[in-house]
Order: sequence, then C-alpha cells, then structure tokens
Amino acid sequence: MAIWGTLIGTAAGLLLGGPLGALAGAAAGGAADLALQQRGSATSAARRQVAFTIAAIALAAKMARADGDATDAEFATFQRLFQVPEAERSNATRFYRLAQGSTAGFEAYADQAAALLGRGTPVLEDLLEALLLIAKTDGIHPDELAYLDAVATRLGFTPAEYARIRARHLPSGDGIGRDDPYAVLGIEPGAAPEVVRAAYRALVKTTHPDRHMADGTPLEFIKVAEARMAALNAAYAAIMPKGAA
Repeated sequence: MAIWGTLIGTAAGLLLGGPLGALAGAAAGGAADLALQQRGSATSAARRQVAFTIAAIALAAKMARADGDATDAEFATFQRLFQVPEAERSNATRFYRLAQGSTAGFEAYADQAAALLGRGTPVLEDLLEALLLIAKTDGIHPDELAYLDAVATRLGFTPAEYARIRARHLPSGDGIGRDDPYAVLGIEPGAAPEVVRAAYRALVKTTHPDRHMADGTPLEFIKVAEARMAALNAAYAAIMPKGAA
C-alpha cells in the first residue's frame, strides 16, 4: 500500500508512541495512548516509513514557523516531494496544521525520529535533505538555518556530515558549497585521487535508493535519493579525469 493510504488508514495501529504517535492519533481522530500498546511491529518497514513521514511533516511544519512566515509555497514543496495524491491532500494538510499547532517542540519530534530510525543514518539524511529542499522554496531565512543546524544535531549528524549534506543545496558561509564537487563529496579541495575515489564509493554505498527504502524511506520520496545519487556522480566526474575507475 502507498504510504498515504497506510498513514491515514492505520497510523494509530502502527503504534509509534511518543510525540509522533500522539500526532498520528490526533490526525486520525483518536487520542489513544499509543505508547502503551507498542508490540513487535517496532522494527517493521511499514512502521519505519510511517515514522519517517510523520517526522517529516512535523519538522517541516515547525520549520515553517521558524522565520515567522509559514508560506503555502513551502507546504506545496512538501506535497511535491512526497507525491501526495490529490485524494489525500486534505489529510496531509490536517497533519501539517496539527503539527504546526502542537505543544510539542521540534526537539521532541527530532529526538524520536532519531531513536526510531537510527541517529545519523542514511534514511535520516533523506529527512534532513527534505527539510533543506522545503526551506529553499522561498529563500532560506537565518532563523531557518539555525533551525536546520539544531535539527541536524538532534538527528545525529556531525558538523562535517551536515556540511556535506548542506553543500548539495546551499553555499557555506564562505561561499563554498552547492556547486563545489569537493564539498558535495565531503573532502578537502585538491584531495588525492585515491581519497576522492574512496569518498565517492563510501557515499554511493550508503546512498543507494534500495537501501534507503529498506531503512524506512517511503517509495514516494525515493526520487530525492535518486537525485542525490546523480549529484554524487556529477561531483565525481567533475573531479576525476575521464577513464578513472
């Protein structure tokens, strides 16, 4: 079943618990104490995908308020990234608005996402990348940058790891970033070919879309992982001479 049918139809039954579970229960129209009902579904792929999606909704909604200007364009970008079908857009909107108005802070949502999906894992890189793509929609405000820095830390990424992820979308403070192939691969400019090759292969291994789906990235979002793979390939090609293995 597509993620939206799962999310709306059985989110409460997947028993996330905590603030993400409370948000799912509220959106589904129930206030069941999900935390009391956790069972053996804790590691199921479906549960992880629902956790990913609800965390993405919650963190995107909280980010929209970080600069004091929650725009429709940002939510439209979310719907495009997650391929929300027309029939489910009202449900997605309900989740989003509930998250914006919830008393839980973004810290609680980020901490639970890290606990459920694994700190610093590739699937959380997908989540962080989604937030960057949404933030870019109408120009990133300094308060949104501060928010993203804090979320990245809570999701378990080191400053160097976050700098590499961010480099695919934004220039750094010194102007280096988005179009710099070394930054995209997370290596120093002028690195030796063997260092470039090792960095590229390590990133390819963790970036393959199949791995992300197994870890919890919904199929609807996998195009972002595919686009990342294309960015890594382009960065490698820009640095390495033609014919280099």
